[in-house]
Order: sequence, then structure tokens, then C-alpha cells
Amino acid sequence: MLSHEINRKFRDRINQGGAILMPGAANALAARVIADLGFEAIYLSGAGLTNTYLGMPDLGFISLPEIAQHTSTIRNTTDLPIVVDADTGFGNALNVHHTVRTLERAGASAIQLEDQINPKRCGHFAGKDVVDIEEARSRIKAAADARQDPNFLIIARTDARATRGFNEAIDRAAAFAEDGADITFVEAPENVQEIRDIPARLEGIPQLVNLVVGGKTPIMGLDELDKMGFSFVLYANVALQGALYGMQNALSLLKADQQLGENGPVASFKTRQAAVQKDVWDELESRYTGK
Repeated sequence: MLSHEINRKFRDRINQGGAILMPGAANALAARVIADLGFEAIYLSGAGLTNTYLGMPDLGFISLPEIAQHTSTIRNTTDLPIVVDADTGFGNALNVHHTVRTLERAGASAIQLEDQINPKRCGHFAGKDVVDIEEARSRIKAAADARQDPNFLIIARTDARATRGFNEAIDRAAAFAEDGADITFVEAPENVQEIRDIPARLEGIPQLVNLVVGGKTPIMGLDELDKMGFSFVLYANVALQGALYGMQNALSLLKADQQLGENGPVASFKTRQAAVQKDVWDELESRYTGK
């Protein structure tokens, strides 16, 4: 399916209402599993990509070319909408303009931009700060101007809650919507009342809430968040945390026992091949070679 058609359907789905449960993928294999399980959209996590691709913490180490490469790779594996975490846009408004054009061409359906200073850090880490409101708004204006497909979505995130308070975070989100953001994202609310207040105070603007397992925001059910008015419920790194847990278990057992078969805590060889659609490639090989 062509990207513009994916994007149109994605916008239509959002306009229909009802919260979308969106897991994050750090690579194409995770995206394939997400698609196979029937989720509606995929989030390319900057933190997850930094952790898995570089083996480093989410402290602004990943670059635009690396994110674009992984966006393109994931687009090649699925027709699901891809929401791409582009951190701060990698600089000023001009850099944001280039970032949007690059990721839209790579196959993103939406881009998430935040108002942190450079280099950014994970929204649930201490020590982060945000740029002044004028610079933050210039990023969103540039993003809105840069998109070529009108159905390509701009998600504007603010991290102001941690350093400037909840009210400023709400004010920033409202300003970003005025500047062309389609969806706003107040990062790291710290209690249920704050979560409830986000869609109530930003009425009419689609909202994303990020539930980080072990992070600052309380975990809540999809139905409850849907009733509050959220459009997206994001679990950016559940797949990564689950994979890390599984690797540690399987490798610990291998280290202890010096051997490991399919009765161990691993997916079977058959399941692994199914996940990467080996049967599709076998059929293609047979069609082109007659073997």
C-alpha cells in the first residue's frame, strides 16, 4: 500500500474516535510481531532504537539518518501506520523542516517532536529541560509547513511538566495545536488527576498518553483512558523490555546448563521463521527459479 493511502486511513481512524493502543518497535522484527498480533499502529521509539541499535541510554545519541533508515526498513515490513519519534527534530526550525521531509519520504505516517533542549533525554529521566516557548513553537510551525502529504500527522510533545509545572505544559500543548500540531502529548504526568486533566483542559485536540513501565506516569487501563478522551495510549518500549527479559532468562539458563533446546524459554525455530515470513520468500524463490 502506498504511504499516502496509509496516512489517509490513519487520519480517518483517528477521526472516528476511540483510543488506539500503540506499542513501540525498535526494529523491523518487533514491528512484524506488532502487526501480526493485530495492533493498529506502530511507534518507532527513539529510546528503543538507541538502546537496541547503539546499546546506549536515551540521551540524544541517535541521529536522523539512523532513524530514517529504520523507518524505511519498518515500512518495508508492514502497511501499518508508523509514528516516528524524532526527538527535538535535531536542531532549530530549519533542521525540523529537513527532518520532517526526510522521515515522510522514508515512510512515516506521523512524526513526534518535543520541546526539550539539545541534546534531549528520556522523558522519565531527571535533569531534562525545555527550550523557551518561542523556539518550541517555531519547531512545530516548521514541521507543519514541511509536510507534503496533508494527512501526515504532527505530534507535538512537551516535557515542561517536570521543570516548569503542569499548567505550563498544558499551555504549551495548546499553543502547539495553534501552530499546526494535529495531536499533542504532555509527557510524564505524575498522578491520575493530571492524566484526567490533560484531555479535559485541551478539549477538541487529540491527545497521546505515554505509559512507561517503571516510569513516572501511573499505569491505567485502555478503557478508562479512552473514556477520558485520549486518542493514543502509547507503550513505547514494552516489546523491548519484554525482549530484554527474555534474553536474560534464556541466556542465564544456557550459561547455567551449558545447553538449551526448544523446551527452554525461547520461541521455536518454526515460530522464528514464521515471524520473518520465510514462506513468502520460499514461494518467490520457487516462482523465479522453478526450484
